[in-house]
Amino acid sequence: MLKKLALVFVLLGAIAAGGAGWTYLQVRASIDQPLIKNTEPYLTVRQGATFRGLLYQLTQMGLIADSPWTRWIGRIEPQLAQIKAGTYSIEQAQTLRDILKTVASGKEHQFSITLLEGGRFSDWLAELKNAPMLKNDTSQMTEKDIAKAIGADVDKLEGYLLPETYHYTAGTSDLALLKRAYRHMTELLDTAWQSRDNSIPLNNPYEVLIMASIIEKETAVDEERAKVSSVFMNRLHKGMRLQTDPTVIYGLGEQFDGNIRRKDLRTPTPYNTYTIDGLPPTPIAMPSAASVNAAVKPAQTGYYYFVADGKGGHTFSTTLSEHNRAVRHYLKILKQ
Repeated sequence: MLKKLALVFVLLGAIAAGGAGWTYLQVRASIDQPLIKNTEPYLTVRQGATFRGLLYQLTQMGLIADSPWTRWIGRIEPQLAQIKAGTYSIEQAQTLRDILKTVASGKEHQFSITLLEGGRFSDWLAELKNAPMLKNDTSQMTEKDIAKAIGADVDKLEGYLLPETYHYTAGTSDLALLKRAYRHMTELLDTAWQSRDNSIPLNNPYEVLIMASIIEKETAVDEERAKVSSVFMNRLHKGMRLQTDPTVIYGLGEQFDGNIRRKDLRTPTPYNTYTIDGLPPTPIAMPSAASVNAAVKPAQTGYYYFVADGKGGHTFSTTLSEHNRAVRHYLKILKQ
C-alpha cells in the first residue's frame, strides 16, 4: 500500500513538474512573440500605468495578440515588468521583449528641433508650434510675456536666442526650449564680449547682437563673416552709414514683397540704415555663434564695400570706384 502511495506521489510530482515546465515555455514564447505589426513609431506609457495595463494597451494598439501567458512575464523575468512612464520609440521593435526592455529602461525618445540662424522670432514660434510632441504654452502669450517667462528682461526677443538643434522629450513646454536658447545665447554673448577686440566701435553686448544679426543676414559663408564685419566696423569708425539691405527689409515688415526698390532705400524707418546713422534699434534676426564671434573679432581690412559675386559669395572693395565695377560685373552675371 505504501509503495502504491509513493508511486502516486511520484507520478503527481512528475505531472506537476511537466505542467510547470510547459507553462514556463508558454510564457517564454509569449515574451518573444513577434509583433503583429510594426508601424507604430512611438509608445506613450502614462504615469501610474501597471504592467497589465501596458499589455492591454499593446493589445488595443494591435501590436500583440491577447494571451493568458503574458501576465506571468513578471514572474519569469521581473526586470521586464518594471515599466516607467514616458514616450518611447518602438519603430524598430520586433518582439514584445523589445518593447518591454525599452519601456523598462526609462530612456525616453529624444525629439529634436533645429531653430535656424537668420530666422526671426515669429519664424521660430511657427516652428515650435508644429514640433511633434511639444507642449505649446506660448500660443496665447505676447512676446513680452514670453520674454518674462523665460527670464529675459526685454520687450523683444529678436536676436536673444541661440540657433541650434534642441532635443526634448514628449510633453516638454516650448517655453523650456526658448529658455535654453536664451541661456545659451546669454552665455555665448558674455564670453564673446569679454574676449572682444577693444577697437570695435560697439558699446555693449546688445550692440554686438545687433551687429551679429546683420552679419548673419548678409552672408552664409563662414569664411566671409569676419570680412563682412570689418566692412561695417570700418564704416562706423569713419561715420559712414551701414547701408545694408537686410535692415531695410526688416523695417518694411509685412510690406516687403520680395523686392527692394529704390524708393524703399529712401523711405525712412527706424531700421533703414540708408537713412539712419549707426545701428538699427534692435537685432533683425537670430545670429549664429559664428556671426557673434565675427562681430567682436572682425578681420583687419581696408574694405568699405561688398556686393554679391554671383557664385554664392561676395566681392569686397576698398574704394567706391572698385565697388561700382564689382556691381557692374555682378549685374552682367545676372543678365547672363
